[in-house]
Amino acid sequence: MRRVPFHAFAAAGLLLTSASTLAEDLAANRTTPPDVVQSQQKLDDAAKLLSKIKLPPGFKIALFALVPDARQIAVSPSSKTIFIGTTGTKVYVVTNDLAAGKAGTVKQFAPSIPFTMPNGVCFAPDGSLYVAEQNRILAFPDAEKNALNPNLIANIIVKSGELIPRSEESRGHSARVCRVGPDNKLYVTLGQPYNVTPHDKVDLYRKSGIGGIIRMDRDGSHREVFASGIRNSVGLDFNPKDKTLWFTDNQVDGMGDDVPVEELNRAAQPGLNFGYPWYGGGHTRTNEYAHDTPPADAVFPAIETTPHAADLGMVFYSGTMFPEAYRGGIFNAQHGSWNRTIPTGARLMFSALQPDGASGKTQPFAEGWLVPNGGYLGRPVDVANAGWIASCLRRRAWRHLPHHL
Repeated sequence: MRRVPFHAFAAAGLLLTSASTLAEDLAANRTTPPDVVQSQQKLDDAAKLLSKIKLPPGFKIALFALVPDARQIAVSPSSKTIFIGTTGTKVYVVTNDLAAGKAGTVKQFAPSIPFTMPNGVCFAPDGSLYVAEQNRILAFPDAEKNALNPNLIANIIVKSGELIPRSEESRGHSARVCRVGPDNKLYVTLGQPYNVTPHDKVDLYRKSGIGGIIRMDRDGSHREVFASGIRNSVGLDFNPKDKTLWFTDNQVDGMGDDVPVEELNRAAQPGLNFGYPWYGGGHTRTNEYAHDTPPADAVFPAIETTPHAADLGMVFYSGTMFPEAYRGGIFNAQHGSWNRTIPTGARLMFSALQPDGASGKTQPFAEGWLVPNGGYLGRPVDVANAGWIASCLRRRAWRHLPHHL
């Protein structure tokens, strides 16, 4: 069964300055990266799958572009260009055809630079693009203007091997996510590579920020651990109303189909501990730390979500196109379970927030990628606001933008 990773785009703005440089030029006769072919047959096949997706009345869904291994989304401050991170070795750039309401071109971004798991992409308001890799962070000044330059130079924000210790590199839980906060600092998630962190790794991870969220100045200086006690966060965003950081967290496997819960967390201040590995999700204690005293100040989730649904990317809805009930709430992508007896997830969720910022009701917004036999038509990964959509659609409609090749 074909799997179509799902993304909904958004206009998000972030901020960065530069540090040292890195460049590896291509042949002089190459002037632009090659296109990612938008095969009409594949476009038609993907569009047919979307006809199975259920949405609230008044909303519609449509295909935007096909992007290989698409993961995190970053929309340029102008909303005209979209950058896509992956867990492979490439970053992609998608241009908008505003008149047609679809992708203009899909090309590899900065093909001269070797990336390793460049999952995390995020923009600064000045147009600089961050790329948070497995063990390095790069920045590209004026990324939109230079999006199709094959010989692009990157600024090194965190050198290779200095984001985490080399000894802790792993494919598992190493998809980084980044945001620039209202304090103009860069925030990066650092998932820890185990199902449950071994006791002998706890001190190292606490000091380095693994199993947490770190923040630093935009040039990479003044790094600190902002939050700890986090298993594997692959989504974060700041509430525009009160500037607090929220993030998703994927919880412990192997404890049963219905425990522990997945989490959406609120970090109202730096220095909070969210309970892992003493807690495996919500108030559920892990077997490995059952006889250890948990932190007395452990913070429990603001929103508990379906066990093993794998909540990944999230965003606060900052637009005005949607009805009032959606404004200021949280949309997040549930990737779907990988080892639950009966699969769950594979949908876009919405959580309303109360006026004081407390969590309200959580419910599915778009679903249908999970089929009755337990297979997946697609697996949602990230979601973001897209300011340019208003020029393409009537007020009652919105387009979700899936990517797959």
